Amino acid sequence: MEASSRVALVQARERLSERTQGAEGQTLLGLADELFAVARLLQAQPTLRRALADPSGKPEERAALAQRLFSSRLQPTALDIVEVTVHQRWSRPLDLVEAAMTLATEAALDAADARGELDDVEDELFRFGRIVAGDQGLSRILSDRTGSAEGKSALLDQLLSGRVSPVTEQLLRNVLTGSHVGTAGVAIERLSDVASRRRGQSIARVTTAAALTAAQEQRLTDALGRLYGRTIGLHVTVDPTVLGGLLVQVGDEVIDGTIAHRLEAARRQLAG
Repeated sequence: MEASSRVALVQARERLSERTQGAEGQTLLGLADELFAVARLLQAQPTLRRALADPSGKPEERAALAQRLFSSRLQPTALDIVEVTVHQRWSRPLDLVEAAMTLATEAALDAADARGELDDVEDELFRFGRIVAGDQGLSRILSDRTGSAEGKSALLDQLLSGRVSPVTEQLLRNVLTGSHVGTAGVAIERLSDVASRRRGQSIARVTTAAALTAAQEQRLTDALGRLYGRTIGLHVTVDPTVLGGLLVQVGDEVIDGTIAHRLEAARRQLAG
């Protein structure tokens, strides 16, 4: 996002925070559903999102348009948040779509927090992400932008219904059935990272040849916390192909201490 859209998103998030303070989990789940519905509508209708994000129009006119369109579809809290959001100045229409998705996601995580399920949601998102990453067929279906949203939704029903928190199911369903999902594994990883940040920690994605003991995980957590100067949570994946050592990714930074990496480096030196 450019500067004006970043400022606009801050204003919209502040409004969301004001309107959701002290709300119950079920109320927040309903709010997230409505905001996700608005985001999907904006994704599907370029003309509408251009009208609601048009910087040449008056903010009051954009808000009035949103009021006319959504007053019969949204509860007062959701309607107010949408009106405040379109009142802001957006650099481009797609930033408005991204903002609606962000607000919906935050409302869903607020619901998880209110329900005492935030830890579970983060763990479930991570585990489902590993399932998708390890199944090329599933990843291909969920990443296909031309695929039917209804078909993806039915597939997610089979995979998730009754097995995860309602918040986890809500997040995955709305993000993975969108027309701009991109790579499903990346989309799920971003959701997991957002949930982790909500818990006040960064995530280190660790790949190891064998499962770590609790003591090893604690030593690694402590070492990474000292290195990065903040609380670090671990998402550990066992992959025998690394042979030994650890591959650690924190954000965009990768620490590759695996035997496979060292063997490959040695091979390149011999060949060169």
